Amino acid sequence: MQSQNPIIADFVKLANSAAGTLAGMSREARDNAREKMKESLGGLDFVSREEFDAVKDMAAKAREENEALAARIAALEAKLS
Repeated sequence: MQSQNPIIADFVKLANSAAGTLAGMSREARDNAREKMKESLGGLDFVSREEFDAVKDMAAKAREENEALAARIAALEAKLS
């Protein structure tokens, strides 16, 4: 037959309660840190990769058109002189 010491049983209960409390505190701290990050990053304007690529393609096309128009203007000015 196993004898139970009430002091040991109380100590085990206390340790289990402390472990649960620490786990809850760490979970709450993690959630608070995550929420703070969301708040601080929420004010920033980020674009998606698709939007970035679309604007990049538009800029490349505009640059090509600009170069073609610059060459055309140079050719017209050469004819006038």
